[in-house]
Amino acid sequence: MATPLTVWSSDEVRAVIRFLNAKHVSPSNIHTQLVQVYGENVISKCNVYEWCKKFSKGRDNIFDEPRSGRPRHSTTDENIVKVDGMIQQDRRVRIRTIAAVLDISKSRVYDIVHDKLGYHKICARWVPKQLTDAHKASRMTLSLDHLSRYHVEGNQFLDRIVTGDETWVHYATPESKRDSMTWKHLGSPPMRKFKTNPSARKMMATVFWDSRGIILMEFLQHGQTVNAVRYCETLEHLREAIRRKRPGLLSRGVVLLHDNATPHTSAKTLEWLQKYNWEILQHPAYSPDLAPSDYHLFGPLKRELSGHNFTRDNELQNAVQQFFAQHDRSFYEGGIMALIDRWDKCLNKFGDYVEK
Repeated sequence: MATPLTVWSSDEVRAVIRFLNAKHVSPSNIHTQLVQVYGENVISKCNVYEWCKKFSKGRDNIFDEPRSGRPRHSTTDENIVKVDGMIQQDRRVRIRTIAAVLDISKSRVYDIVHDKLGYHKICARWVPKQLTDAHKASRMTLSLDHLSRYHVEGNQFLDRIVTGDETWVHYATPESKRDSMTWKHLGSPPMRKFKTNPSARKMMATVFWDSRGIILMEFLQHGQTVNAVRYCETLEHLREAIRRKRPGLLSRGVVLLHDNATPHTSAKTLEWLQKYNWEILQHPAYSPDLAPSDYHLFGPLKRELSGHNFTRDNELQNAVQQFFAQHDRSFYEGGIMALIDRWDKCLNKFGDYVEK
């Protein structure tokens, strides 16, 4: 019995068919001999009959004839330029559309887009507001002012910053899609996640902190709202907390960084700040990306609370307090120090939002 060959080519098999067909061996017998030598997957019996018919009609070429249609090599410089132009014109253009217009395969377009041009399609990031030229100018002006001050005063400027804000914490926060990811095999059934919304029951937490850690944390009682009077009461509590936890800061001068919410900018609040000579670090409108509590504190807090269900006020409050207590000084220091990088990026982006 012949020893099966593991390495062979289609051209070699066709040459054998042509040779045996010239010796008047039947197609069925030719297929049997091919299987004995090359194995079961060499060629089908139907194809052996087809090639025997072609050779009997006078064909002497064992190679594939040129075929009409798309060229095999379509990753040309010309096509690369065309694909780039189409993407520049429409950032949402689909690969199938490019393939249809240029009459090349979708796989070739994919290679051009990803490997040659380096494009990657991503989802748009949600931003608080479409910034106008005036908003961008204000963001650039204030970022430049703060950076200039930092270059003069150094870390002493950052050490005086006390920042804070309010945020809602829900008694039931649904687990995010990323947090619910699980490992699976190819044969595992698809995982499903039912869409849920945060519970209507919630509590407002007010947090003030600096580069050393949390200074004051308060929870608003149910039925109360944050107005100018309530906010001034919170500032009184903050002043007392600074006196106890940050000795010397009141005499050196507090630099308060908070956003432009109505209670923060009311006449009563401004009067309170002037009374104690607290400096307000100017904050541009619609700029959570330049507010440390928004970009550094509240996001991780919400992720920590996701997937939990609380039934009592003290349970939710303890979970929030535990989250802030488990972070050391370097966590809070990193959030304040990030202001320098964000102010710099804001200038480089001509006032546009800083994503990270």
